[in-house]
Amino acid sequence: MKKRIDELEAELKKTDVEEQQRKAREATAVKLPVQATTDTVAGSTADGNAGRASASDTSAQAALGPVVAADAKEESSSVTPTVQESASVAAKAGKKPASEPFAFADFTWLNGNSREKDTPLDTKLFTPEFRADVSYIYDFNHPKDDTLVGSSESGRTQEIQIQQLGIGGDFHYDNVRGRLMTQFGMYSTMTPRNDASPARGQWDLSNAYRYLSEAYGGYHLDVMHGINVDAGIFMSYIGLFSYYNFDNWAYQPSYVSSNTPWFFNGLRVQIFPTDKLKIEPWFINGWQSYGRFNKFPGLGGQVAWRPTGWLSFVFNNYGMGTDTLGVPGRSRLHTDDSVEVKYYDRPEKTLDKAAFSLTGDAGCEYGGGVTCHGGKGGPKQSFLGYMIYNRLWFDKDKYGFTVGGGQINNPGRYLVLLPPINGATAATGTPYFTGNPGDPFKAWDASATFDYMPKQYITFRWEFDHREANVPYFAGPGGVTPPGGNNGNPSSFVCSDGSAAVAGSCGSVGLWSPDLRKIENRLNLAILVKF
Repeated sequence: MKKRIDELEAELKKTDVEEQQRKAREATAVKLPVQATTDTVAGSTADGNAGRASASDTSAQAALGPVVAADAKEESSSVTPTVQESASVAAKAGKKPASEPFAFADFTWLNGNSREKDTPLDTKLFTPEFRADVSYIYDFNHPKDDTLVGSSESGRTQEIQIQQLGIGGDFHYDNVRGRLMTQFGMYSTMTPRNDASPARGQWDLSNAYRYLSEAYGGYHLDVMHGINVDAGIFMSYIGLFSYYNFDNWAYQPSYVSSNTPWFFNGLRVQIFPTDKLKIEPWFINGWQSYGRFNKFPGLGGQVAWRPTGWLSFVFNNYGMGTDTLGVPGRSRLHTDDSVEVKYYDRPEKTLDKAAFSLTGDAGCEYGGGVTCHGGKGGPKQSFLGYMIYNRLWFDKDKYGFTVGGGQINNPGRYLVLLPPINGATAATGTPYFTGNPGDPFKAWDASATFDYMPKQYITFRWEFDHREANVPYFAGPGGVTPPGGNNGNPSSFVCSDGSAAVAGSCGSVGLWSPDLRKIENRLNLAILVKF
């Protein structure tokens, strides 16, 4: 009996020692939040036109690993140096590290955000990214030159075209960050042609940057919930829709998105005071421009607030920039504000999710012979518009259906995309579609989009678009290309034999005119890939 009692006492002492050792390990260990998936991390920027920014963009390496154990050897093999540093600081201060911005909920439902829930190729130092947007557009106007007018997302009809092919990703190490995304395909010519700033000065900025959609470097500060400082080319966020169609609910967004900037060239600072709020000031060259148009740069910023997992607000403001080429005394103001609401979420149902987005834009130009409200200083030069979309998801997000549209009123046409008549660009202008002070332009559109998404990395999209304007604007059957092709003088009238008119006259030959119509109906068929 005494022997058995001695054995029991020995077992109890052993148990007590093990329990004390376990408590000691727990006391020295630092518990950190579980890292969000790359897509959830990406969603935290509320980038709008940016679509999915990088994982480093949102948390800027503030995303901390699953658990940092007390054992240094185990720690070094499971977390990045930035995480180790954050863990060390937190341990010394006796505090939990700040939670990652916008990682408290799944925001892959947002319009303008990638719907991916993981990044299969992610590594410790680099998160690669591949995007492909291949489309076939069928325009019921049947322009004979296969040219579309008035879209930043589509340029050709009755052809299979690579709209965007991008290869790049995010670099992240020791709080240093960078992002590169190339753009090959039609974006590499369509985007630069809408920027008139390269016409001022030398070194051909449109060619220097045309194959880059995003290119910046920066640094992350472990302050509050993170601060990022980036310089280079980054997405503008204005207009809610992403520059990349994979991220959007529809292929052809309404005018308040399609006509407003896709990129800025300059400096931004992303400040995350809480995990639900981002404040982001910009110091930029100008309004969707590689360089300055005149004397002054542009100033702006974004406030993104997501109080819950079903509600998102984005507020963008821009000002100061003198963004009319050759008119240094004219300045621009613009505000762009959006709300997105997920009003239904039942994963177990056939209709598993529903959400809507509403965006309103208002702006004006003043000085240089125009005013915001009209009157003594010149004609009214303003922009007013909205767009609204409703999205339904079915069968565990395998199918999607979106309806929406919007309207704009833009007297002065300073944000209307110039028709590419005879190869015209924003810098050259065209006599066939003027942008004089006060020139009227009103338009509206509507669309219906069906998506088949068998995997999170691919979307098969079918869409019908109806667009109307109060003046002839969209390409008609005759197209917008002169006889014999572009003659190299887009700022002049063209004769019916294809030559440039002299002093606006072609003599007995007669003037040629592009075929512009007030209405456009088309089908957009696309395969969109991202991983």
